[in-house]
Amino acid sequence: MLEIAAITLATLFATVSPIDISAIFAALTSEYSDQKRKKTAIRSVVVATIVLLIFAILGEALLSVLGISMASLRTAGGIILLLIGIEMVFARTSGASSTTELEDEETQERQDVSVFPMALPLIAGPGSMGAVMLMMAHASDIYQQATVVVCILAIMILTLICLFAATPITRLLGVTGMHVIMRVMGVLLCALAVQFIFDGIIESGLLASVHQE
Repeated sequence: MLEIAAITLATLFATVSPIDISAIFAALTSEYSDQKRKKTAIRSVVVATIVLLIFAILGEALLSVLGISMASLRTAGGIILLLIGIEMVFARTSGASSTTELEDEETQERQDVSVFPMALPLIAGPGSMGAVMLMMAHASDIYQQATVVVCILAIMILTLICLFAATPITRLLGVTGMHVIMRVMGVLLCALAVQFIFDGIIESGLLASVHQE
């Protein structure tokens, strides 16, 4: 359980990236009052938490309906996380962890940014959704699955704390400090992603069939 907790926390911390999100939140809510900023932060995290829990709990059933195997999920999820990790190492952004130009334009026209773009796709984006489904598939029993759910809640609480302290965190770390943290987490995420890919390939039986030939 400790191993699954450590992997889940590291993966979600890298994919959700609370510190990076806090900087974006500070920019989006720069004209908000303190009370409105807190309400926006709470609503963003609550919506994102609900979305991630839905994907975590119902993800396996959805895969079953679509006829997707766990081996395929592990491999595909590992590839997605690997791409995100590589972009984190090189300090680049992608659609899996950021908004597009059209979404940015729509954000500027909206007064409420709690659901879009904060909850979706910044906090609960494709990367974090895939990560929670992957970790639930990786859990072998009900206790490990409960551990994954607790880790999701823990990361969401950390994200809320970072949003509350968005302005001080941005000033304290600066651009350089935030990039250093992002690159370190990117390297760890790449390593975890490669392991998921290896596990998916082994579980698929492809290596066994190659050896038999």
